[in-house]
Amino acid sequence: MRRRPPPRRATPVEAAPIPAGGVITEVRIEGTQRVEPDTVKSYLQIQPGDVYDQKKADASLKALFATGLFSNVELRRDGSALIVAVTENPVINRIQFEGNHKLTDDNLTSEIQLRPRVVFTREKVQSDVSRLLELYRRSGRFAATVQPKIIQLPQNRVDLIFEIDEGPSTGIRGITFLGNRVFSESTLKEVISTKETRWYRFLSSDDTYDPDRLTYDRELLRKFYLSQGYADFRVVSANAELVPDRSGFIITFSLEEGARYHFGKVSVANELKDVNPALLRALLTFKEGDWYDADQVDKSIQAITDALGDRGYAFVQVTPNVRRNVDTKTIDVSFTVKEGPEVYVERIDITGNVRTQDKVIRREFRLVEGDAFNSTKLHRSEQRLNNLGFFKKVDITNTQGSSPDKTVIHVNVQEQSTGEFQIGVGYSTSDGPLANIGIHERNLLGRGQDLRIDTTIAYLTQQVDLSFTEPYFLDRNLAAGFDLFALQRDNTTFSGYQQQSYGGSLRAGYQFTESLRQTLTYTIRDDTIKDIIPGASQFILAQKGSRIASIVGEQLLYDKRDSRLRPTSGYYLQQTTDIAGLGGQVYFLRNGVSAGYYYPVATNWVAQATGEAGYIFGLGSDHVRIEDRYFIGGDNFHGFQTGGIGARDIVTDDALGANAYWLGAVQLSMPLGLPKEFGISGHVFTNFGSAWSIDDTGPTVADVNAIRVSVGYGFSWDSPVGPVRIDFAVPIVKQPFDKTEFFRVGFGSQF
Repeated sequence: MRRRPPPRRATPVEAAPIPAGGVITEVRIEGTQRVEPDTVKSYLQIQPGDVYDQKKADASLKALFATGLFSNVELRRDGSALIVAVTENPVINRIQFEGNHKLTDDNLTSEIQLRPRVVFTREKVQSDVSRLLELYRRSGRFAATVQPKIIQLPQNRVDLIFEIDEGPSTGIRGITFLGNRVFSESTLKEVISTKETRWYRFLSSDDTYDPDRLTYDRELLRKFYLSQGYADFRVVSANAELVPDRSGFIITFSLEEGARYHFGKVSVANELKDVNPALLRALLTFKEGDWYDADQVDKSIQAITDALGDRGYAFVQVTPNVRRNVDTKTIDVSFTVKEGPEVYVERIDITGNVRTQDKVIRREFRLVEGDAFNSTKLHRSEQRLNNLGFFKKVDITNTQGSSPDKTVIHVNVQEQSTGEFQIGVGYSTSDGPLANIGIHERNLLGRGQDLRIDTTIAYLTQQVDLSFTEPYFLDRNLAAGFDLFALQRDNTTFSGYQQQSYGGSLRAGYQFTESLRQTLTYTIRDDTIKDIIPGASQFILAQKGSRIASIVGEQLLYDKRDSRLRPTSGYYLQQTTDIAGLGGQVYFLRNGVSAGYYYPVATNWVAQATGEAGYIFGLGSDHVRIEDRYFIGGDNFHGFQTGGIGARDIVTDDALGANAYWLGAVQLSMPLGLPKEFGISGHVFTNFGSAWSIDDTGPTVADVNAIRVSVGYGFSWDSPVGPVRIDFAVPIVKQPFDKTEFFRVGFGSQF
């Protein structure tokens, strides 16, 4: 089809002047096809019986053009009749996009206002062109162009085609800071979210210009300087200049750092009865003389509010009064604690959840309708919703309800994909080359249920796991689920046998408090020791065969870490107990304890100290089987091979495991000066511990309860296919029969 340029809006025809005066006896409409003549007449200010008036005629023309229905309108007189001749705008038959690759047709269609079967107007087309260009700018493509074309069709219809040249991604050529004296340019670049364009940021959009992100960067800089004591800091300007070839932006931040302040006088004015002010003062997270930190002021308010909420003060108001002393460069802070207005939750409105059921969101709330409003509980509810991982964004606000003592909580969520399909390949020192295929759905059918299928095929290990969890079983605060597993592992490299295990478990967990959780499990497992190599230890030959273990377990976890996956502060305490013998052919009692403490030494520097211990013994006359013993070394004790410490047959050199062990580790993680996008950090560490005691004894068994110590360093990489860790460790205290290793690499969940 031949394309024609878009029709231009016609202007009223310059007809001969219509003589004024005279009564109009008839109004005739000409040229209408889709529009009813009566519709045209309804916009006229001159009707039959009226005296013709030029001003009313002009107003009628403007009203008809304003409808957008006509490309041309003409008024003329035929005797006492008024003729209104119109040319209708065409109707859009279909809308197409050509040349778009980065943005889909659905993305573009949702942005424009024109639709098929809508009247075509030049103004609406230009408006949609502007919308499309703005969409491309938000996507970081400021060089994009959009040209509208039309194809004329019969019956006054047109096809509208937007020809798009997306152009290259408009990145950030450079970021500069003016006025920074205290902090280097590299430090400030780490603070802001906008990044300079680099080849390794191909998976990120942070290196494309976004005006909203630039506004956010101003706030990040302000918060950073306030946390460092620079109370007078301000961002004078933040400008983005497009280079002449439109291929990138130069971002310039102009700063005024100002002077650095200390905390001056710190006081707490308490207006609550039966509350000791000294108790509230002890909750403050800073003291006089410290460098001023606005974040610590907010944390202190939160700590006081939480503590008083626990004491039954639902309507407490903590107000900080800040006074700046320019001469002494100090900031006095006085907290006023008093009863706040009594406000109750009238209603919780939830929007934005298309897939996730309402009840999945409501059950994470620490507030329900009718409760006393509490900002701390509201903040905790927002944290819990974010921790689900179901939503890209969670916004919670509250407004006044039907009366001053009632509030309505508005929850707006933006859902994100909760399904994951992962294929990974790698190498583990324990298992050799490996491939991993996993399917994980965290929000099954929008009910918040968790389903995971994971398969690992490695040189030494083959494993399949199926796991399902219902986080609120029977709509109660009870997480219930089951696991099925199949494992085949080649232990011939360090212990002379192969192990095959099949089984499943049922589990139920209950949250006593926000930090304390108990989990009960029942596991039934079929273990087989087979394919023992010739010349293996007699103590391993005695383990050959299959047996069924029926195990009841209990776990108690007290967790105050800021994150379970990558903690930077806080601590945890854990106790476990397993008893086998309620059915099956295996009888033992196993106890374990573990703890960890994490402390942020500096920005992105985290020190951690962890420890664990375990002891297992047979019940009755039963001995502890080799598959139930502790094999220490490798991933849990760097510098030693898997099973490298503990009892060993010194004749055959086979590891026999241990019935008791204890381990400790101290580690310091630190950045390496590489871009964050690389996800690479470094760490130095020391491991220490011991493993000993088995039921089998004899002159060939070396079994010593003696401390071992190793030191080392390594690197961690958050790779696109899972975490990778590389360690180099050297034992500095060991036994003659221990097996050591210098290098270890762990991949994904295998580490």
